[in-house]
Amino acid sequence: MLGSGLLQGLAVTAKNFVGSFHDPARYTTIEYPEVKPALPEAYRNFPFLVSENATDPMGTLRCVACQICEKECPPQCIYIEKSKDKKPDAAGKPQIYPAIFAIDTSVCMSCQICVEVCPFDAIKMDQVFEIATTTRFEALLLNREQLAKPNSYYHGIHPTEAAEVDARLAADRKAAEEKAQAAAAAKAAAAAAKPASPAAKPLDESRRSPQGEGGPPAPKAPDESRRSPQGEGGSPTPKPQSEGGAVS
Repeated sequence: MLGSGLLQGLAVTAKNFVGSFHDPARYTTIEYPEVKPALPEAYRNFPFLVSENATDPMGTLRCVACQICEKECPPQCIYIEKSKDKKPDAAGKPQIYPAIFAIDTSVCMSCQICVEVCPFDAIKMDQVFEIATTTRFEALLLNREQLAKPNSYYHGIHPTEAAEVDARLAADRKAAEEKAQAAAAAKAAAAAAKPASPAAKPLDESRRSPQGEGGPPAPKAPDESRRSPQGEGGSPTPKPQSEGGAVS
């Protein structure tokens, strides 16, 4: 029939037009900005820093200022300055922290390389796309206070990825605790198995004093070559006189 294809197309259009008023699956537009779009989990925009505690984001940052992301960033839009001191992290271990952490979002190209190279899962990609500002530089240069967001926020935008990261971090912490306990047990066992100090050896018979134990030292025998010719206890022998004179 001539025009049957046109009629079929109009029927499909009418069906979607009527369905768009009551069927959410057929909605083609939303009332933005009053209604926010549901973004897919894989959507990413600019990075943010993950903190363990929402009440103390600066004290529980996962970042330890290793500066790997700063070195690997292709447009060099990340700037990090290490702290001079250490403070306890979320696990209570003293750590160096970023005294300054800034990202220039006017240069960032959302490549996610900083996320891939971070060994501490401290930086992740955000889903914030409403970033229009009235200034070119100051408002687009985000500091660590603006970048820090709690782990609960990370679970809200990337639930699958966040669950995998938490499971991996928990396994790493458990392995570290078991390793520390095993090292302490091995050290204690080595200290217990250490032999006692050896007892004093008996004095060698050949080196023992001739007077025996506890007695006074025995007098030395006089040297025969140095004994007086008058014998023991006698008076000295007078020298012979020369003829006709006195003793010289």
